[in-house]
Amino acid sequence: MKGPGGYYNSGNALGLIVGLAIQIATAPVGLHEGSSVTMAVIEYFAGSHGTVALTLTTLVFFWGGEAYHRAWARPDAPDPALNRLGDFLSGLGAIGLGIALLLLGDPLLAATSGLLHALGKFGSTFHRPGTPIPMWPAAWPDPFRSAVLASRLPAMLATTVALGRALPEVWSGGSFAALAMPLTLLGCYLLWTKADLLLFGVGTKAIRQISTC
Repeated sequence: MKGPGGYYNSGNALGLIVGLAIQIATAPVGLHEGSSVTMAVIEYFAGSHGTVALTLTTLVFFWGGEAYHRAWARPDAPDPALNRLGDFLSGLGAIGLGIALLLLGDPLLAATSGLLHALGKFGSTFHRPGTPIPMWPAAWPDPFRSAVLASRLPAMLATTVALGRALPEVWSGGSFAALAMPLTLLGCYLLWTKADLLLFGVGTKAIRQISTC
């Protein structure tokens, strides 16, 4: 878990595994249970254009997380080139996420979790630390890392609202699955936010303090 890569991919894995488990657990059980599970898995990864886009996006995010992991695993961490590769891959993943969310009918989250996230990651890819940014005071936090962090907030708010709506349903005897996914997503966002925070200060004197977190 040294560096942001471990946190990013832990969140990716948590969401993927729990989401798949819920999909299988809530699949209708027929005469052929094995076929039912197989169909649930296929639906989860490739049931529509939106889920296919989300599956490909998840693979790109895992690849980006691995790039971050390798960047921060070195003695002189972080390696700038590998760290920028992680930013670039995460930017590509954010574009894919935006497309997936549009296909799944959520344009607001597509604009924030997708577009804003991508702008922040691509900005971090091409901006060299220490280079002044026009109209941005040097004392302020990095605008590109801040954009990535801000892109998490609408999704976290939507997940919290979903959790609040699910609580009465589960309390009245409904399926725990309605509660499991929002709780899991909040856990994912906490892990991803931790990774985002670790990336603040890359290329500055603060990096040695951050890398010990």
